[in-house]
Amino acid sequence: MIDDYLERHYPFEGCFNFRDIGGYLNQDGKRIKSGLYFRTGRMDRMSDQDLLKLLDLKISTQIDLRKPDEVLEQGKGPLESIGANYVNIPVVPEGGSEKLNQLLGDAAISGKRYLSYLEFGPSSWLKIFEILANKNNLPLVLHCTAGKDRTGVSTAFLLSVLGVNRDLIEADYLLTNFDTERMADFIESTVGYPEGVNRESMVAQYGVPEEALKDFLDGVVSKWGSVVGFLEEIGVTQEQMDTIRNNFLE
Repeated sequence: MIDDYLERHYPFEGCFNFRDIGGYLNQDGKRIKSGLYFRTGRMDRMSDQDLLKLLDLKISTQIDLRKPDEVLEQGKGPLESIGANYVNIPVVPEGGSEKLNQLLGDAAISGKRYLSYLEFGPSSWLKIFEILANKNNLPLVLHCTAGKDRTGVSTAFLLSVLGVNRDLIEADYLLTNFDTERMADFIESTVGYPEGVNRESMVAQYGVPEEALKDFLDGVVSKWGSVVGFLEEIGVTQEQMDTIRNNFLE
């Protein structure tokens, strides 16, 4: 369904799963503007060559969905130092990962785990959509550690508000799997795989299961009727959503 991956993906040397959601058509035939919203994983290992390319994107805002301890361990990356406004919005709070593991029995990525993100309260989603509704914050980068789970859910929310077809939203999520081999090569050639981890498990760790986002969206629809219904219930206003559509669609 998505045949322009190479055009929307930025193959940075030290940053993976970095891509633009621009170009997708919504159900009314309107197109998402390119160069406004980039989704990615951690950015702290970018090379000097990467930084030159990053400057060309003229990023105004970095939305970092990681927990503070992840940020402290990994670093913020270079965007703040080159003029972007840095905003940390942890989708999963401190201690949240352990709570999810206890509730769900293991750390496996699944739609059920994604649905559990919503149990931590609405504040993170409200902040994200407040930022998206302000044109002065664009272009922006939204990311977590691998750019697939917290970033995947957040991006699915935005694409839903923009009226993108559900099948296309799920297909965009699965594009993560196109950059896992390159990520594994990078880890192997730099810090090496952690103890007990081989190439196959590393690739799997940085990929996404085909059914996870589908199951998540099914769960949202079952409980709230739609993603937009969920966002309205937690307090994202119609005015904000209309402004976001105006900001991103052409």
